[in-house]
Amino acid sequence: MVMLTRTQRPYAGETDLHAIVELINTCDGVDRTDSATSATELRRRIETPGRDKVRDFRLWHDSDNQLLGYGSLWIPESGEDIAGSLWFYVHPENRNGSIESEIVAWGEARIREVARERGIRVSLHCGCRDTQTERQTFLEGCDFTPARYFFTMARSLSEPIQTPEFPAGFRLHQAHMQQNAPAYVEMFNQSFIDHWNHSDLTVEQLEYFNRHPDYRPELDLVAIAPDGTFATFCYAAIDSDANQRYERNEGGIEVLGTRRGFRKRGLGRAMLLSGLQGLRDAGVETAKLGVDSQNPSGALRLYESVGFDRIETWIAYAKVF
Repeated sequence: MVMLTRTQRPYAGETDLHAIVELINTCDGVDRTDSATSATELRRRIETPGRDKVRDFRLWHDSDNQLLGYGSLWIPESGEDIAGSLWFYVHPENRNGSIESEIVAWGEARIREVARERGIRVSLHCGCRDTQTERQTFLEGCDFTPARYFFTMARSLSEPIQTPEFPAGFRLHQAHMQQNAPAYVEMFNQSFIDHWNHSDLTVEQLEYFNRHPDYRPELDLVAIAPDGTFATFCYAAIDSDANQRYERNEGGIEVLGTRRGFRKRGLGRAMLLSGLQGLRDAGVETAKLGVDSQNPSGALRLYESVGFDRIETWIAYAKVF
């Protein structure tokens, strides 16, 4: 079905939430990308510190005010060379390339606006599953090129988990964010500064993320070096809404990192095993994680060595301006 008349406008707040959720969930029912959401979760994403609710979200309607498409951008707050990330959803009955092109054009105009305002270099990223061949063709037709491949990996927690072994003097702790947020943020940024498409985490963002209803302090772990430095960390999470929606019992290793200067000592492996033990003790059946196939610190080899298998491939497309 092709709608000849349509309009686009900024996000208008609470009144838009349920229509966007319905669109995203309809798309997920067709695309099978595990992207379904709820009004509560969508609200949390939109309210993330650093996002411009007026300029970084856009809706496309037909003449009957039915939502046809939705686009959202994540634009890092700082950096001399930044990449904006574009997500978009178009109703399956209206996927003819026209609305998609308008969404991409909006994203490109917005990231160019950021370049002018800040006087920086910019690029735009957009991703899809390797099974979404139509979206791949569309993005390549818009002059996006594959920049990186990411794997989703999974491991059954019914299989034995090795005992974590930390180097002498390193102590495993819960992160205790209220007291340690600045030290944690410094560790996070130093751990990922040499990774592809890194953007710095802020204390404000960290505190916001940790107010999530599903946040569990016992799954947020750090290892502290003998001199008191926050050296390595593992944050695991259990998405209760997604588990209920998809009738599954899974948890995720959301972030795992070791700061420069403390690598090649077995800390990452010990932290990963500690995170897996935490998920198992919480009653989770399967652990999942995502990994950059070209991760510079050898994460893919680490995950495979403790029993993770690849189950999905995602392609990150990029367009440099």
